[in-house]
Amino acid sequence: MLIVVQVDGRVRGKITVPADAGKDHIEAEALADPRVKSFLAGRAIQRVIQVPRKLVNIVLEG
Repeated sequence: MLIVVQVDGRVRGKITVPADAGKDHIEAEALADPRVKSFLAGRAIQRVIQVPRKLVNIVLEG
């Protein structure tokens, strides 16, 4: 299953996860993606929003 990963509402990558993957697994995969990591460098995560089977949006502080 293809999941879109956003950082502060902007598409920053896509990940592929099994269809039966749980929310924790999907979040971990999104945070481990190299393209996403570059946008997270040095910034704190305020919140992670998931839309089931569609996307993960990582909201950063500041």
